[in-house]
Amino acid sequence: MLHIIKERIRQKYRTLDYPRQQPVLSPRFMGRPSLTPVNCDGCTACYAACPTGALLPTQGAPDSTPTLDMGRCTFCGACRQVCPQQAIAFTGEHRMAVFRREDLLVVPGQSAPLAAGPSTPGKFSLFRRSLKLRQVSAAGCNACEADCNVLGTLVFDLPRFGIDFVASPRHADGILVTGPVSENMRLAVIDTYDAIPEPRLVAAVGACAISGGLFRDAPQCNNGITDMLPVDLFVPGCPPNPWTILDGLLALRR
Repeated sequence: MLHIIKERIRQKYRTLDYPRQQPVLSPRFMGRPSLTPVNCDGCTACYAACPTGALLPTQGAPDSTPTLDMGRCTFCGACRQVCPQQAIAFTGEHRMAVFRREDLLVVPGQSAPLAAGPSTPGKFSLFRRSLKLRQVSAAGCNACEADCNVLGTLVFDLPRFGIDFVASPRHADGILVTGPVSENMRLAVIDTYDAIPEPRLVAAVGACAISGGLFRDAPQCNNGITDMLPVDLFVPGCPPNPWTILDGLLALRR
């Protein structure tokens, strides 16, 4: 017992005072994308390299200049590697959660907006002190689920914010969905949502839940929940960093 106490004293206080204290992430972390306006002159190398079709033609652009959809992006960096003009970059910014699907589009020369407040002001005022979520893994690979689970560890300490994952939708204020929603999970997701009392919220966490991710347009997948449920929070990534998920959940309570 004594050696456990000594080790705990040696480790010191591990819980980060977030958001007043920002996390120090690895230099390899690929966060919020940034696109530099350039003349692509017909080059489509980035389009061909993207495994999920996250690069779309920019409206009004005279050439093949892309817009990046964070809702589809897996943050693999393939587009950055093949761009001859180095116009695509991934910053170290972990705050990427938004409340509107269209805000996940990164246009050259413009940074994607941060989640500033719910799309319907006051809708979630009841949850500012306490927020209970039912997490549903809808045929994902368990990477997003793992990053949700790690929020309960001492570094993140999710319960100190009054946010918890619960076992029953009857005890929940909202549903947090991960995975592309396979056909055999579609009814389970809808039934879980219907079982949550109103007012209720919906969070789509990860590229699969937002757009289908790598499983987009697969015959047994529904391309996420955006066409199935009224999503209130979009958290991009494959998987999203735990700090990205936490920042998005806290934004619901601002």
